[in-house]
Formats: sequence, C-alpha cells, structure tokens
Amino acid sequence: MRLDKFLCDMQLGTRSQVREIIKKGLVSVNETIVRHPDFKLDEGKDTVTYMGNALTYKTLYYYMLHKPSGVVTATKDNHEPTVMELLPDAEGKDLFPVGRLDKDTEGLLLITNDGDLAHKLLSPRKHVPKTYYVECNGELSKDSIVQLESGVDIGDAELTLPAKVKRISQSEHSYTIELTIVEGRFHQVKRMIQAIGGTVNYLKRVSMGNLSLDAALPKGSYRPLTEQEIFELKQFL
Repeated sequence: MRLDKFLCDMQLGTRSQVREIIKKGLVSVNETIVRHPDFKLDEGKDTVTYMGNALTYKTLYYYMLHKPSGVVTATKDNHEPTVMELLPDAEGKDLFPVGRLDKDTEGLLLITNDGDLAHKLLSPRKHVPKTYYVECNGELSKDSIVQLESGVDIGDAELTLPAKVKRISQSEHSYTIELTIVEGRFHQVKRMIQAIGGTVNYLKRVSMGNLSLDAALPKGSYRPLTEQEIFELKQFL
C-alpha cells in the first residue's frame, strides 16, 4: 500500500494534505523518516508513526448508539435531525446505521461501515433476534401472548414469524413486555401490538443478535464496540 493512501485511510487528511505531511518529515516507517508519498509499505506488518504516535491500520469501525427519540435513522435528511449527527467525531469513512428505528423509538442502534456484517444482520434468512422493551395500553391475555408467539396478521401477505414474549408488568388497562422478533417489517412491533387490540406508548430496542445496549450508555451517546463484542457478534452470525 502507498504511504499516502495509508494516511488517508487513517483520516489524517486529504491526499494533498497527507503528501505535505510526508514531505515535512513528520511520518516514519519502521523508525525511518519517509518523505515520498508513493513509498510502499505492508500495512499489516510495518510500524507507521506520525509525529511520534504509532498508527494502527484500521478500515472497519463499529459503534453502539443509544438512539433517543426525535431523530431519524438515516445518514442524511433534509428536514429532520439524523442519528449520524449524534456521532460528529466518530472515526471511520462511510459510516451508516444498521437497520432502522422509528423516529419515536429509542435504544440500541449499530453504526458501522462494515457492509458485509450489516447485510448478514439484516438478512431475512438469518432470523437475527431483536428484543424490544414495550409499554402498551390495552389488555394482555394468555390468548394474546399465544397469538404473538404463534404469529399474527398485521396486514401483510404472511403472518409474522413466531415471537417471544416476556411479561414485565400488567395492570387493568396497560402492560409492559419484552418482545423478541426475528424479522424487520415496517413498524412491526407497533402493528403486532395493534393486531392484539393494544397500542404502543413507548418502544425501546434493547438487543440485536447477541449485542445488548450498554446500560451505562446515556441516551444520545455512543461508544466503540469492544473487540470482544465485535468478535461475538461476528461469531453469532
């Protein structure tokens, strides 16, 4: 790999900017100053430093975002604030959200530039489980739970695939559940609850695959996934 491409991939600047950095003698390869932008290096073996700081070559980035209500899940929008505006300083080129959460839905959102991982997570064939904390108006009977866990008619050509329901609390006219689904249909959770005679007051995704929302991560904040989280997520798929 050319040295100038390496530095561009590391987001040290544009191609012209990193060439100036190199010509000024600010970059070393294996402890030797290199002043030629077209210098060839092995990004997996050679040690590159910029102003004395070692640079580890990395092109794929993974972030956990605690999405708040009021922002849309998109990279750009002409009318609404987007989730990407919550990560202004995140490293990595071409980052995007994996899947969608409605504007009023909160919770776990994976942000990455790993297209292969995103494709696998969203593939209908993979049946990746997604768990939601759901506060609802209405009544939750045993029959309603059976319906959700067997598949319900939400107006599509086919019933939803079987879900898992964990009852958290229940009163006369409201209830709270954790609902795990293995699909990603449009407004699916809200439509499933509507199909059993209820309405959703609050919706929050708490996990996707084997990745769970960090309870210590404030709403509207993000953090990089740990190496262990990345490894386990890829192993899960």
